[in-house]
Amino acid sequence: MRKDVLDFLQSDEEYIKFIRQQPKWYRKLSRNPELVEDFRLASLEFFGKTIPQRVDKLQNQVQMASFMIDMFQVLKEQQGQSSTSDSDDATENE
Repeated sequence: MRKDVLDFLQSDEEYIKFIRQQPKWYRKLSRNPELVEDFRLASLEFFGKTIPQRVDKLQNQVQMASFMIDMFQVLKEQQGQSSTSDSDDATENE
């Protein structure tokens, strides 16, 4: 493999991890060193670092946070209703 390609691979730890998990890229880069940019894009996609993947991840986190807030509001309302019914029961028993 060419020295410049090896230097590129060693520039980022994720590139090394990716090429170990996808050895076909080692063969591709050895034969066609001009595919470095394709390799970089494939690595980003593999590790979920492309812009659409990051947007999806953020969107899922926002949805989860919204769901949790809704759950807390429902629980708070239920507790509020049960505490008013408990106080109503206590006044009826007197």
